[in-house]
Amino acid sequence: MNRVTPQSYGVPIQPTLPNGNGGFTPCLALLTENEAARYLRLDGDRNPGRTLRYYRERGLLRATRLGRHLFYRLVELEEFLERLTAAKASRRPGHFRRHIGCRRT
Repeated sequence: MNRVTPQSYGVPIQPTLPNGNGGFTPCLALLTENEAARYLRLDGDRNPGRTLRYYRERGLLRATRLGRHLFYRLVELEEFLERLTAAKASRRPGHFRRHIGCRRT
């Protein structure tokens, strides 16, 4: 069955980020670490930067370094969420790491 989305009617969807005031702001294609954390809704964590680093170190999420700064492509974040969602949908209890390609350390 085909899902009906706004794109299927020709309506472009502009990704947005919560702005902290109950509203939303347009999301750029290249996000800073703080913006990526907000996009993934990690801003409620104590240390969202550590969570992003955890995903990077395990090869689950890629970042782009420009100079001394790390940026995250919006496409990478969306693909990460799709992989995570697919893995959770098909997993058995205790087998999450294997489904998303995470190696046990």
